[in-house]
Amino acid sequence: MSAGSRPLVPSRLAPGGVAAHGPRRTPTTKLGGYIALMKLRVVELLLITTVPTMVLAEQGWPSWGLVVVTLIGGTLAAGGANAINMVIDRDIDALMERTKGRPLVTGLIAPRDALIFALSLQVAAFLVLWMGANLLSAVLTMSATAFYVFVYTIWLKRTSRQNIVIGGAAGAVPVLVGWSAVTNSLAWEPFILFT
Repeated sequence: MSAGSRPLVPSRLAPGGVAAHGPRRTPTTKLGGYIALMKLRVVELLLITTVPTMVLAEQGWPSWGLVVVTLIGGTLAAGGANAINMVIDRDIDALMERTKGRPLVTGLIAPRDALIFALSLQVAAFLVLWMGANLLSAVLTMSATAFYVFVYTIWLKRTSRQNIVIGGAAGAVPVLVGWSAVTNSLAWEPFILFT
């Protein structure tokens, strides 16, 4: 790569600039808007690390109920964090081609409604994990949300080119949550996976 050239990434290889998923669709219904706020394609990438970590912690397959509860709690928490991110970033989302069709930018969903939705998802995530797994898993999940919102979204995203590198720590928390859901503790193994 020559000096000053942009890095080659898959999104630059695909026609229309978006690899693997095709062009982004702007939601047209309220339901579609709320689903878009959660960024479920990103959430699935976060959760893909949770189940293998649970298997390692259990040294076998954990109960299906625990796996389902942990994945539901993780989906709700990550979706809520993503929605908070969109509320905060609606000003810069309006300026970017990739994000200008998001529901807060288009006016499909009001910022207040999006924030209520996001906070409701966070409360639901905490309760699902606390009652279905344990308090440690619920607290770890909320710590990831806090890090994502305050460190990545509010602070680093607008001030540092290293925002995604440092902010990515929030995306590594699902391995800690998966481990703690099974063991109700933390050990060195999930921290190795975390890093």
